[in-house]
Amino acid sequence: MIETVKRLLGVKKSGPRIELVVSCEKLEKRVAVLEDGKLEEYSIERDSERNIVGGIFKGKVRNIEHGLKAMFVDIGFEKNAFLHFWDAIPAALDSGIEAVQRSGKQAPSKKKLTAKDIPTVYPVGSEIMVQVTKGPIGTKGPRITTNISMAGRYMVLMPFSDQCGISRKIEDPKERARLRKILTELTLPEGMGIIIRTAGEGQKARFFVRDLGFLLDQWREVEKGMAEKPTASTLILEPDLIDRTVRDLLTENVDAVHVDDLRAAERMQELVGQISKRAKKSIHHYSGQKPIFDNFDVQTQIDSAFLRQVWLPCGGYLVIDETEAMIAVDVNTGRNKGSKDMDKTLFQTNMEAADEVARQLRLRNIGGLIVVDFIDMKNRKDQQAVYQRMRDRLRRDKARTHVLPISPLGLMEMTRQRAQESLSSSLYTNCAYCHGKGVVKSSMTMSVELQRALHTLMKRHQEDVHEFRVTVHPELLNRLRTEDEELLIDIERRYAGRLIFRSDATLHVEKFSITNAQTNEELKV
Repeated sequence: MIETVKRLLGVKKSGPRIELVVSCEKLEKRVAVLEDGKLEEYSIERDSERNIVGGIFKGKVRNIEHGLKAMFVDIGFEKNAFLHFWDAIPAALDSGIEAVQRSGKQAPSKKKLTAKDIPTVYPVGSEIMVQVTKGPIGTKGPRITTNISMAGRYMVLMPFSDQCGISRKIEDPKERARLRKILTELTLPEGMGIIIRTAGEGQKARFFVRDLGFLLDQWREVEKGMAEKPTASTLILEPDLIDRTVRDLLTENVDAVHVDDLRAAERMQELVGQISKRAKKSIHHYSGQKPIFDNFDVQTQIDSAFLRQVWLPCGGYLVIDETEAMIAVDVNTGRNKGSKDMDKTLFQTNMEAADEVARQLRLRNIGGLIVVDFIDMKNRKDQQAVYQRMRDRLRRDKARTHVLPISPLGLMEMTRQRAQESLSSSLYTNCAYCHGKGVVKSSMTMSVELQRALHTLMKRHQEDVHEFRVTVHPELLNRLRTEDEELLIDIERRYAGRLIFRSDATLHVEKFSITNAQTNEELKV
């Protein structure tokens, strides 16, 4: 609210300069959020991989697993969606089990649902309206809920809940009181609720009325689709990346938006023009010769930010590893020798690490369990300061996070909501050579394995095979010639056989073949 008043009075806003850089290409769209030129948020969307999180579907219950307290629902994808009983309880309220009074009358007593009620409410074969809360990740199908919510620019509509509220991120008491008054004066259909988003801070009442009208129109289309469309159908999907950028990122705090596609720029101006003339003027079409991400130094930051090793300003660095079970982050002092006060040096490195870890979680869209191994600090006060810094930096994260204080072992554990695959999972596929391990056996290891195989085969075929052709990768052959030649000669003497080596650059570095040189028959260990 204060920033809005300052802007109206012509006072320069405080805080960093915020810019949005939007790249529109044939196969994908990208949006970067810069604060004083530094990359803080990064989103990517590909036309062939449309995001289904937030989408509403008409599903059909295929089977119920009482042991898991869950049901599997067909919503039109290869894998059935997973619906836990607790995520299905709000939908039962919509089915008429619970009545809601908004006119000030006392609401009738609510019938509480338990997990035992869900199979009765939604038996196998029944139709159900669901919303995707987590997209398919790995071999798992989408996760869904019946607690439907539809996001607008300034508010979220909840068709099946009569709860209303205001975002806790709006801290000004006077502004909260003003918004509370606006909220109570809005005309809502019976049984529905709304939550005012952070973007609603400082906005006029008519903007909320317009936003609510738009959401109610969308909801009517959803209801119509539920009544008319066949099962396993899409009722509504979240807008594409460009529209979501206007809705979620283009706030009053944004100083400029740069878009390299004229149509996309005009569309963004049209979407925001009815709400804010200032925001419309901040959208510019970029027509420079250099790619837009290169011009604003975004691509360089992306390339460096997504490395396994991420450097800190002080000279320390992070090592980030994504595994199936968790995300491990290791903090190291690196080149940071600091002052003579080692405790101060370690504290400085850990504070910068907390800033960068929070940033990396957003940039990489990392979710699930995260463990950060900070450098050991003896002072409990320093540990608490690092913990508080991490909490402060995570407040700007749109995903839900939960962080615990640093443990006696110097570890900080946290969880971050995972709605979809991490950015690295979306951008990369497992290496066909190492099958995702990131390492291959050393030439010494392969030499040991080859000699072990030779001992076995030459002993087994000592009477019938006298010449063995061995085909190996050139790296292994180099090792055999330069370091292990005497060992191979000893094997030939022991079994009275002859070894003939051939190199094959197309052979996998971890593979070799041994054949009978006379018959070309491959010999298996």
